[in-house]
Amino acid sequence: MAWPLRDTRRMKAALWIAALLIPLALPAAAQPPIQAPATVQAPATLAARIDAIVRQPRYAAADWGIAVVALDSGRTLYAHQAGKLFQPASTAKLFTAALSLATLAPDYRIPTRLLSAAPIRHGRLDGPLLLAGMGDPALGTLGANPDWADDLAAQLAARGIREIRGELIADDSYFTGPALGSGWEASDLLGWFAAPASALSVHENTVTLTVTPAARAGEPARLDFAPAVAAPSLAGTLTTAPPHTPDDINLYRAPGDPLLHAFGSVAAGTPPRSYRLAIPDPARQAGEELRAALARHGVRLKGALRVLHWPERDDALRANAQVLAEVLSPPMSEILAQGLKRSQNLYLQNLLQIDGVSAQAAAANRPDAPTGFLGSEAWGLRALHALLERIGIPPSSVLLEEGSGLSRGDLVTPAAMVQLLQYLAAQPYAATLRGMLPVAGVDGTLEWRMRDGPATDKVQAKTGSMTHVHSLAGYVTTAGGRQLAFAILLNNYDRGDLGPSANRDIDAIVQLLAGLRDTD
Repeated sequence: MAWPLRDTRRMKAALWIAALLIPLALPAAAQPPIQAPATVQAPATLAARIDAIVRQPRYAAADWGIAVVALDSGRTLYAHQAGKLFQPASTAKLFTAALSLATLAPDYRIPTRLLSAAPIRHGRLDGPLLLAGMGDPALGTLGANPDWADDLAAQLAARGIREIRGELIADDSYFTGPALGSGWEASDLLGWFAAPASALSVHENTVTLTVTPAARAGEPARLDFAPAVAAPSLAGTLTTAPPHTPDDINLYRAPGDPLLHAFGSVAAGTPPRSYRLAIPDPARQAGEELRAALARHGVRLKGALRVLHWPERDDALRANAQVLAEVLSPPMSEILAQGLKRSQNLYLQNLLQIDGVSAQAAAANRPDAPTGFLGSEAWGLRALHALLERIGIPPSSVLLEEGSGLSRGDLVTPAAMVQLLQYLAAQPYAATLRGMLPVAGVDGTLEWRMRDGPATDKVQAKTGSMTHVHSLAGYVTTAGGRQLAFAILLNNYDRGDLGPSANRDIDAIVQLLAGLRDTD
């Protein structure tokens, strides 16, 4: 079952919420666990002021979980339900980031390749051509191979290949398991933030729909897709309503169905509206783009386009295959930075599965390797649990189903979140990680938050938001020069139509931390 996206205040909130590759490094010594509230030694004024925020009457039915620790001493400065499980939303990305930093070299570039075992004779490839994805989530984006298909086609032509006597096979079976993250909800699947993870991703697996009303009421509105090559099959239409009429834009696609339904109306004289939608089959889209690029470069394709999805596999296609062309992603560190700054779910979910493929390969010859089927996502989570065990984080305090924080089945404690931040702060790449996080009042998802006050440019933290969930976790430099790690998780809060923003109070807590001059 799925629900239509409607252009109302409620729909816009749902559509735009985001929570939308080195040998395994040995961790530093386990960080001490967060102290229980009974032993908190935070300054009384700090504790009293935070208590005053979280105990406001509007939060009576909500749950706050907070942990704040000084990195130099490991001392807890404040804790409130720090050992209780909360939905973290996109702050869960910190766990996936920790795994990728421990597993993948920062300069690792993810390849996308053209492969074939068929012979090449007189400019003719006598067999199928395989477009093989290995998880690059940035393929086709600005600054990251926007002309990837033409690059591959040009490399093929440079080899003297002018004809392919076989199929073009777009293969995303490098990842095993469903394309949707565990726990992702059917009502989210049309939005960009729930684009399917795919080993053969393109344009972040999204297409932008722009709705423009006609000049006169009663005429159809114009629907434009960008990139145009990603335009889906469309059913229905949107009519243009008289000026000053409330808009009623409805978009619906059933799960598993590529057909997009559009119905309702948009008022004449209003500006165009844009919606970023998920592509249901990224591998097919990539195949279509490559097919067009081959034609542009004078390479004739005699066969049809075929898509190979898990659980289908055709190992014979890869046996003795040679790499005929290749494009590479940006370095893993850049992909991770984009994923954290923008809270890009696809990037983190793909990275988790790349970690999972690595973990599965490493376990292949071990006698204790699990039997039975595990998908790439499950292998990634297995590797994450092993990392957390080495750090000393109790397994019962981190219950993650996928890599982005989009699942409501993801649960963590504030204490575990801060313990992870303590571990990361002690690693050689600590400064690199902090540079990947949004900076208060400066960039990423914190660009427009905490633009005034002591926290501006002094906080590097990951945001997280879903309906009734608000969170922030990261680092803050106090006015006294101390470095703190913090996690603030608010669950089950309904602000209503006119209630104050929960982020305002989360930011107020962080401002208090940033304003501290002496934590002793």
